[in-house]
Amino acid sequence: MSAGVWPPQSDLAELKTPDPLLAPTAFGRPMRDAHFLFDPSYNPLNHGSYGTYPMYVRSRLHQCQALSEARPDAFFRYQYPALLDESRAAVAHYLGLPVDDIVLVPNASVATNTVLRNLHFEIGDVVLHMSTAYGSVKKTIAHLSETTPLESVNIGISYPMSDDGITNQFRAAIQAAKQAEKKVRLAIFDTISSMPGVRVPWERLTALCREEGVLSFVDGAHGIGQIKLDILGSQPDFFVSNLHKWLFVPRGCAAFYVPKRNQGLIRTTFPTSHGFVPLQTPDQPAVFNPLPASTKSSFVLLFEFVATLDVSTYLSIQAALEFRDKVCGGEERIMEHCQKAANEAGALAAKILGTEVLDNAERSLTKCAMTNVRLPLKVGKGEGEGEIPTSDVSKVMDWLAHHLIKDYDTYASIFWHAESLYVRFSGQIYLEPKDYERGAKALMELCRRVEEGEYLNEEIL
Repeated sequence: MSAGVWPPQSDLAELKTPDPLLAPTAFGRPMRDAHFLFDPSYNPLNHGSYGTYPMYVRSRLHQCQALSEARPDAFFRYQYPALLDESRAAVAHYLGLPVDDIVLVPNASVATNTVLRNLHFEIGDVVLHMSTAYGSVKKTIAHLSETTPLESVNIGISYPMSDDGITNQFRAAIQAAKQAEKKVRLAIFDTISSMPGVRVPWERLTALCREEGVLSFVDGAHGIGQIKLDILGSQPDFFVSNLHKWLFVPRGCAAFYVPKRNQGLIRTTFPTSHGFVPLQTPDQPAVFNPLPASTKSSFVLLFEFVATLDVSTYLSIQAALEFRDKVCGGEERIMEHCQKAANEAGALAAKILGTEVLDNAERSLTKCAMTNVRLPLKVGKGEGEGEIPTSDVSKVMDWLAHHLIKDYDTYASIFWHAESLYVRFSGQIYLEPKDYERGAKALMELCRRVEEGEYLNEEIL
């Protein structure tokens, strides 16, 4: 920004990044070596948990941080709002949604709390969720059940299940609540669940909620950048997706979609900040807002400034989209490669471990970039040779996770589902078959050590 320019402009020319970081690059090791920041010895098989971003996006991130430090007041009051609008427009265009229905938040958990804590619950109100919902979602509902009249209805899901089976269980839960004279206020479900990492028929569940008069909240934490999303066609009432997982945006950044018909339900952010407009009463004077006046919608302004934080992640979205287009060849090529990589990784790991991939007869669970493979560990009463007592499962999972990193410099998520232990691998553009082979062989060796009881002699803190 040149001296004397007022008000300060969001000059994107100041945020240019060198072209060499945008050269088309082959997937696999060439992509990793040219563009990503992993330690040379580390084997990153767990993209789904935290994501990562390339050096091109890091350059943009650092430039935005430098811009904010050059003139902090000018940045937060004038430059940042304009740059944020451009980021929201980029996400809206990517998703095919109206820009004024999209805001940015740090992560999916923030959006979950925003929706749940803005709804007013009365006696008889229930929220439906699957047993495979993300842990923080279930805990948020549990907390609200402790502090409000809200009741939680947990729909048991045991994979492999068909899409029909999941939809039928959801329908049955709604009908059961109605027969018990309860009011289903909201149903929460995933696009792709976390553990197990499987594709969920979220479009069908959204349509079911609409038929039954139930508000739908789609937790698409693993959606954007991993699978194609027709949000406008599906018409959920609320939708959130992390951009820092599969879109290569720095942590933390998520797109939160609320169509205009529901924006009146979202009265405040969490924490409440300057965008909140209190209900006026005769004895309640108006609260001063120190931010510049704006003609934007009240919903957009609500989320524009939510306390002071590093907003550079929000301003790195265009760089991530540019990288995906110019370096990777576009969304379809990325998604196709990552799903294929995950499917091949699952087959390879199942062969090494002597087990199987978690999938149903329709093969719908694996239509994503994550795969889940059963570990060759017997779990029961602990009476047979090498059999692990059910009471030791948590200890074994902690031990496996610790030693994957400590002994093998790799990591993949370990979880317990349907009375078995599983590992979840993520397909990505920077991985090759030999990376998954290395991870599966490490797990095979660790499972042998578990069967020999090594985990019993070590306390993982």
